[in-house]
Formats: sequence, C-alpha cells, structure tokens
Amino acid sequence: MTRDLEIAAFLARAGWGAATRDRLPGDASTRSYERLTLDGRNAMLMNQPRAVESEPCPPDADAARRGALGYNALARLAAGRVDAFVACARYLKSLGLSAPDILYAEPEAGLAVLEDLGDALYARLIQTGTPEAPLYETAIDALVRLHAATPPDVLPGGWPLLTYDDLALKTAHGIFIEWMPRFRPVSFDAAALDAWEAMWAPIRARGEADADVFCHRDYHAENLIWLPERSGAARVGLLDFQDAVKAHKAWDLSMLLHDARRTVSSALEGACLERYLAATGAPRAAFLADYHALGALNIVRILGIFARLVTRDGKPRYAAFMPRLWTYLDRCFQNPALCDMKAWFDAYVPEEART
Repeated sequence: MTRDLEIAAFLARAGWGAATRDRLPGDASTRSYERLTLDGRNAMLMNQPRAVESEPCPPDADAARRGALGYNALARLAAGRVDAFVACARYLKSLGLSAPDILYAEPEAGLAVLEDLGDALYARLIQTGTPEAPLYETAIDALVRLHAATPPDVLPGGWPLLTYDDLALKTAHGIFIEWMPRFRPVSFDAAALDAWEAMWAPIRARGEADADVFCHRDYHAENLIWLPERSGAARVGLLDFQDAVKAHKAWDLSMLLHDARRTVSSALEGACLERYLAATGAPRAAFLADYHALGALNIVRILGIFARLVTRDGKPRYAAFMPRLWTYLDRCFQNPALCDMKAWFDAYVPEEART
C-alpha cells in the first residue's frame, strides 16, 4: 500500500497522475513496468524498489569488499538502479541509438516515466512470421555503431561504467559450479574444480584485457524492439540495459546469437558474425576464437542462473530453455581451441544431465 501511494504521488508530479495504468508481464528481475495512457499518449512506468536488491559495486571496491556486499557487487550488476538506466539511456541516445527518452525520473525513489517504444519485440514478431534475417542484420548494425565509440569511464549523470573484470567473469561461470549439482545429479571433485579454474583463467584474462566497448549485457530478442519508421541502426529499440559495463566486443554478440529463449540457427549465427566482421574489420581468427570462448562462458553463466531460478526460486519454466543452451555450447566446442573444455564437460556433465 505504501509503494502504491508513492507511485501515485510520483505520477502526479510527473504529469501522469490521471493516466490509465496497465501492468506488463514480469521477468526474472525485481523490476516491474506499467503502460500509462493519458489523452491519447502512451508512456512506460518503471518501478524498481531499491530495498529489494543488494548494493551495486562501488568503483573502488576490492574483491573482499565486493564479496561482502554480495552478488550484485561481485558481478558488477546495477542492482536495478534507475539512475543506471537513465545514464545508459542518455549515452545510447547520444550515439543515435534508440533507447527510450527519459520523460521524468526520481532515481532515489526507484521510479521513472519512459518513452513507450511499443510492443514490436523481436521475439514476438519472429514468432508471428516476420522474417528474422533483416531484424538480426539491424541488431548487428546497432552493435557495430555502439562498438565504434570509445565509452567514458563515467556516464551522463555520474553513473560509473565499470569493467567486466576477472572477478565478475569468475563469478559468472562460478554460478554453474554452485547450482548445477542442485539441479542435476552431477558432482565436481577437487580435480574437476582445479581443471575448471585452469581452463577459464586465460579466457577471463582475454575478456578483461579487451573490455573496451559499452556492453548492453542483455542484448537479445526479448529486449529489442523493431522501429521500422526510424532509419539505420536506430530501427532497433533498446531495453533492459541498466547493467551495462565495459566488456569484450564478443559479449553482446553472444547474448544475441546464443539466445536462451529462442533458437538462433547456426546459419543465422554465421551470417551475423560475417556481417559484424565485414563492418568492423576485426581480425577474423582471433575474434572468432574469443567469441566462442567468451560465448561458452556466457552460456555456462546462463545455465547456472537458470538452475538457480528453478531450484532456489521455484521457477520451473526456465528448465525448458536449458537444452537450447547446451546446443549452443556444443557449437562453441567446435572451435578446436576449446577441446579441453569439451573434454571437461564430457567427463563431468554426462549427456543425460544436459537437459
């Protein structure tokens, strides 16, 4: 009741107090959205109560302090902070990309009114028959534009853009080790854990050393909106980017092409990678090696998160996405440089556990 009163007062201050409010379906986060309608105009209400999340990572925090603060600080997540969303949106718009306009915000209250980019989510359009190739081509073009810019250390409004560093990457793949044994009958002895660290350490080092672009971090078909009335890369509407960091260029490509919620074919994946390589001039062999290695880390991270959502949070629907992720991981394993990783999974995670 208290939060409802806070929101009503906030909307009155924002000039939307008389709006009709329609709540949108939620996701795995603690954030919620409502569509506001007033005098023929639409907007979106973002509601992110700050008390429900652990603190984000202070820029100067060492490993011990990050561990004490909790998962958000370890992983360098924004804890859903509205000020992070506002800062990221303004930066993306400065590059000519289609983040929502911030119509009114009170970050300390965890509330904002945003431009309504509509309902034409990539995932929804493709499910109803829209050809996927043009959508994905434009999503690649948006990444090319994003990666052409050198991001600042501090975004507009003072929000720090931290690096997806070794500790954050280690936290990412550590979720798999912690939660997969609670989800499937697998176990990892000391030898397995030593081998696990040995195979990921050089991949993390490459990921941190080349962390030089603004990384959306959740760049996939349920967070991209088709805006055909706009032109070029601006035809991609961007959502859910508040956890942005500086990261390797391959990370958002993996998020897009290793999509847990819809199957991206190997043919489409290959075409998108070729489009990116042609547009950026990135060295092909080195870039693809990093893409497959960091892609494998990203997939393992998501598998661990989904195992946690099922076992800890009582959300069984996430189990249905996991076989698709195993298929993507097998694609990554086709890179000969990951033969030791493939052997580890063959030894410790048998086929019957990959469901």
